[in-house]
Amino acid sequence: MAMLDVDITGNVGQLDLQARFTSDGGVTSLFGQSGSGKTTLTNMIAGLVRPSSGHIRLNGTSLFDSAKSIDLPVQARRIGHVFQDARLFPHLSVKANLTYARWAGRRQGTRDFNEVVDLLGLNALLDRKPETLSGGEKQRVAIGRALLSDPNLLIMDEPLANLDQARRNDILPYLDRLCVEAGIPILYVSHSIEEVARLSNTLVILSEGQTPAFGPVAEMLARTDLGRATGRHEAGALIEGTVTQVDDVWGLTFVEIGGAVLQIPDMAARAGDHVRLRIRARDVSLASIPPEGLSIRNAFEAKIKSISEESGPYAEILCSVGEQVIRARITRASVADLDLFTGKTVTVLIKSVAIDRRQRSPVLPNAAELQV
Repeated sequence: MAMLDVDITGNVGQLDLQARFTSDGGVTSLFGQSGSGKTTLTNMIAGLVRPSSGHIRLNGTSLFDSAKSIDLPVQARRIGHVFQDARLFPHLSVKANLTYARWAGRRQGTRDFNEVVDLLGLNALLDRKPETLSGGEKQRVAIGRALLSDPNLLIMDEPLANLDQARRNDILPYLDRLCVEAGIPILYVSHSIEEVARLSNTLVILSEGQTPAFGPVAEMLARTDLGRATGRHEAGALIEGTVTQVDDVWGLTFVEIGGAVLQIPDMAARAGDHVRLRIRARDVSLASIPPEGLSIRNAFEAKIKSISEESGPYAEILCSVGEQVIRARITRASVADLDLFTGKTVTVLIKSVAIDRRQRSPVLPNAAELQV
């Protein structure tokens, strides 16, 4: 039984929404461009907007079911909601803000206060007022308040959208820990492929009010037929690997990905750490024969799994490396010149600096926190 089962239709303003997906828990990301319907969908799940028809089930309990005339009120759904703006009470201390939702809901709560404070690094902030906090600190407090409301589901609606890149980098490690240790399903809404790739287990694509696809995040990002919805510029692949060696002399970390070993410079990790890496398709090149005399250190054999058929100048190519997939975007002219075809063995070339080292695996224990 899926932990979250959504199959609804509805209409808000000019948007006709028709969404269907399931999730088995962990972090489920709703990904789509602005105006695709992400906030409308989460508002329907939270009970803030009523769908026209369908059902919403959480852990086997119907939150909404038009056929059975079920529509639980917001309070009864027990869903924690974190918005783009923190929405803290300015006259209350951080500690009072954290406990407000629990007090207002008259719930004893099963989550330990100190546990949440430690998880989000809030110990030094408890006596301060919101006006003295940075944007990232305010969002951490808002997340803590939602967790302490004892929710069955946590919805995070683009929580980093109003933060600059420096503040996003500050809060992302806390989100890493949250996604691993929260112990409740999280619905994470974003239009940032970086956040989605870093944090989620399941990815739901939302485009013009429709959900054309959902599934494991690595599988979704490797789909070449979803370029319009996911954005071609950031298209790529997610690779899981294990750190096998750290070379302190040259500053290189060796990551075994099941069929090849990647060498990554300046990566904060230890031997045995499980990591998740995002490799952008535009940073991958292919060679029909192993090249020599290159500065690129990551060159390994792979087998072409598929070549997209497009009318534009580029082709999307999926290459199998063990059980994993690397995605490359090269010109169709290069496909012809190299005589590339499905099943052919090629050499994959990846610049070390092109690997997004900030990723970690939220589904594996002892995952390394990878910093740029």
